[in-house]
Amino acid sequence: MSKYQEIENRIRAQIEDGTYSAGSCLPGEHELMEHYGASRDTIRKALSLLAQDGYIQKAKGIGSIVLSINRFAFPVNGVVSFKELAPTMGNHVETEVICCEKTHPDEKFQKYLKMNPDDWIYLLQRVRRVDGEAIILDTDVLNAAICPGITREIAADSLYAYLEKTLHLPIAYAEKKITCQSATNQDMRWLDMKHFNMVVNVESFTYLDDARVFQYTSSRQRPDKFVFRDFARRNPRA
Repeated sequence: MSKYQEIENRIRAQIEDGTYSAGSCLPGEHELMEHYGASRDTIRKALSLLAQDGYIQKAKGIGSIVLSINRFAFPVNGVVSFKELAPTMGNHVETEVICCEKTHPDEKFQKYLKMNPDDWIYLLQRVRRVDGEAIILDTDVLNAAICPGITREIAADSLYAYLEKTLHLPIAYAEKKITCQSATNQDMRWLDMKHFNMVVNVESFTYLDDARVFQYTSSRQRPDKFVFRDFARRNPRA
């Protein structure tokens, strides 16, 4: 690892652990040079990496401003299980499995998962409760030939832990689409909708590293509880 990458990793860790809080400024280049025993060029390379990754914003006359790193309230940008996300969502998070059955795919799921009518799928539906409120209704359809042996117990715990650690499936990436839709009767039945008549629907197709699609998910979420934050940096075009 090069010197500038080492410095970048150390400053990144200090931002992540709160040593440098959002809105504060990093020490100046000269101070960083002395602290790390590095050249100005090395420090500037480290700061450039931090800027590219959205940890700081360099402002003329001010210095390197630390940006908020709490950007992903919902895992639209990655392939993350609900259990992995749960610690960031509330004090008490639980999953209720309302459907876990093995069946044949209808025409829609034949098309979505590239399957035949006599193939088998697992159809899962799970209600996600955060601090006592049912705010997410997840429907998952999985190719049973790729993902055998799914049970209610697995669905209630962590589906991805089972797929990766037990079946050793190399989950690689997902394609996602976010839309706002009118609440269905099923949404109204299972979710604590309050006065809302709309949901945010996050559809995703998840693939293995050989580009086989094995899972379709529809995650229907109460709109006041859905937050998507991202960081984007403009790269001016000529």
